[in-house]
Amino acid sequence: MVKKYPIERSESEWRKQLSEEQYRILREKGTESPHSGKYNMHFQEGAYCCAACNAKLFESDQKFESNCGWPSFDDAIEGAVEYVQDKSYGMIRTEILCSNCGSHLGHVFDDGPSETGQRYCVNSASIEFESKPKSK
Repeated sequence: MVKKYPIERSESEWRKQLSEEQYRILREKGTESPHSGKYNMHFQEGAYCCAACNAKLFESDQKFESNCGWPSFDDAIEGAVEYVQDKSYGMIRTEILCSNCGSHLGHVFDDGPSETGQRYCVNSASIEFESKPKSK
């Protein structure tokens, strides 16, 4: 049985909307090279949203420097991320998907440095940054 998401598109529609790299990562569960993503060392105030459907996934205060080569967060916005067991490549990991459109974001690990103990390891190509409006 295939799960239904609030945002659904055909694969041809996703291909038209996303760049080749975004499609490979978000829709085909790919991974970008470590230390190559634009949000790896990005620490501005705001929110990180799904690059496929624009749903808010992570707040900037949840981001930390993990030295793993990918943007890392210690938690996600409640309800924004879906967790799926991933047994690919001879490993058992927890894949994280956008709960709004089902797009692949990365994986979550139990080795984070904060009180959550979590490290959401996310591909830069799967997210877009929305800066926090400056207060007047």
